[in-house]
Parts: sequence; structure tokens; C-alpha cells
Amino acid sequence: MPVLEYKCPNCGSGMIFDSVSGALSCPSCGRQDNIEQLPDPLKKQVFTEGEVKEYHCNSCGADIVTEPETSATTCSFCGAAVVLSDRLTGNLAPAMVIPFSINKEQAKQAFKKWCRNGLLTPGGFMTADRIQSVTGIYVPFWLYDLHNRIEVHAQGTKVRSYTQGDYRYTETQHFDIYRKIRLEYVNLPIDASEKMNDELMDKLEPFPYNELKLFKTPYLAGYIAEKYSYTEDELFPRAKDKTKSYIDSYIASTVSGYTSVSYTNKEIDTKLKNADYVLLPVWMVNYDYNRKQYTFAMNGQTGKVVGKPPISKAKVAGWFTGVAAVSLLSLKLVSWMMGGGFL
Repeated sequence: MPVLEYKCPNCGSGMIFDSVSGALSCPSCGRQDNIEQLPDPLKKQVFTEGEVKEYHCNSCGADIVTEPETSATTCSFCGAAVVLSDRLTGNLAPAMVIPFSINKEQAKQAFKKWCRNGLLTPGGFMTADRIQSVTGIYVPFWLYDLHNRIEVHAQGTKVRSYTQGDYRYTETQHFDIYRKIRLEYVNLPIDASEKMNDELMDKLEPFPYNELKLFKTPYLAGYIAEKYSYTEDELFPRAKDKTKSYIDSYIASTVSGYTSVSYTNKEIDTKLKNADYVLLPVWMVNYDYNRKQYTFAMNGQTGKVVGKPPISKAKVAGWFTGVAAVSLLSLKLVSWMMGGGFL
């Protein structure tokens, strides 16, 4: 039964990861242990695929039932934080983790503040008093290092106009443009969980990658963790697609100064240099408003909130009315300054 639970050596209570101190902490007696100095039990255990079929809580003996993707959770009966270690070994072992720096109460307060900033959301929603749950999840990501070899052929023009004597001239110069570019992308994140909304996860960026730490299981204590649903090879096409806009923007920056540019050929060869399996911290907020459920995500390090709140039709109408009134006033003012009338 490969269930890891961290017991306090002082009082025997279950210990959890404290996002404020960054230590493995005991809520009962206050003991704190430096995670970097703790041995990782996964390095001493080897599990074969399919060996374990059932999980049992070490504290109360209850059966632990989870979805296949879950690798850390809490016991539904006693609340003990447990890590399902066989789901974190071999190819399923993360290389690194960014720990939470925002605790649950801080996440609630940050979400309420974010709701109050919604200028076009209904007044009732802005009070943020219908939070159903706030769940801390370590979401699996692949961090890609990509090497791009790019060759670009284009036609450019430079147009200038000038006056000579009584005549106005326009001069157009034509250029053949060639660019050979090497671009390196490091730590490009792609979420690897099937159940997570890709759009939400993309919008949570950026994560502070300077906070990446070598993976140790105590960081997961007290949180839910998911294992990846897709391999780095399966998500490589999405990683390449994600870089397209960045590459196009960089190419455009190399051909500035022309009046117009027409691309005749653009070849992009993207190679995978490296992909690391990492766990990144996300608070998932479920909110109930007007008998509908809304889901939001918060970056567990930066506090950035993403999601689609409800929109007040009355506020939208008022906003457009205000814009129209300002535009009308501006037109009248311009007309008056020019000495004309306005109908």
C-alpha cells in the first residue's frame, strides 16, 4: 500500500506543506521541517505497473478512492494529507515543482478583490460571497525547450514622396529580402492534464520559473496533485503551434523599415531539445451565482485570476450609452471650435 503520510515527530499529527513558510508544517504543534533537508522516500521504493490496486489511509485505515490521474489527495474520512507514491515513480515522476506561495485564505481574499474589479459584472457577483470551494491543485505541465531554424524570403518596398518645382513625385524602391534566423524557446509550458481547460491554463502564465525546485513529495502534502494524461511527444504539436505567433512577431521585427512586406516563402523547422515534466500550483475556485456554476483558476504563485464571469446587460448598455454621449459631446465641441453647426 504505497501511501505516504507525513506524521509530526513531536505530536503525531499529520503534517502539510505550508505555502507561507515553504516548510513541511504541523498545524497542531507548529513544528516545521525544511523540505530540502528531508530524504525523499520515493527514491527508496520501486513499484511495478499494475502492482497496486487499492489504497488505504495510514491514519484511519479507510479506503482511498481517487480518479486514475490523482497522485496526491486527502482522506475523505479523517482529512489526512496523503501521497499515492506509485503514481509518482518511473516515467510518472516529476522532475521539478513550483510550490504554492499563496495559501487558501489568501487565495479567497485575492479572488474577492478580483471580483470587485469587474466593471461590467453584476453587483451581486462582485460581492464574491458565493464561493463553493477553493482547491489547491498541482497541475502537470511539460516545459519544452525548442530550437527553431527559420528561413524567410520576401519582397519589400520603400516609398517616399517629395516635391521638386511644381511637381510632386512618388518614388518606390523594390527589395528582395532574405532572413536566416535561429530562435531558442526555453520553458514553454503546455498543460498535460486532460481534465484541465487548456485556455484557462494558458492564461495563467507566466509562472516564476526561478522558483522551480527539484521534486520532493512533501511539497504535495495537503494539496491535490494530478499526473499527466499526455506525453511530451503527444503534446509537441501543440507546443509548436503555440510558438507560431511569437515566431511571426520576431520575423516581422527583422523586416521593419519597409513600407510594405510580402512574404513569398517562410520555412520553420522546430526541433525538440528537451521536455521536463513539472507540477505547477493552481487554485481552482468554484463559484455559484444566480443558480449557475462558474469556474476560475488562480496562479498559486502570482495570484493572477482567469475565467469568464457573468456580464451585466444593464452595465453594458450603460457603458455604450456613456461612450455615445462622450462621442456626441466631442463632435459638438469640434464643430463649435470650427465655427460650424451640428445637426
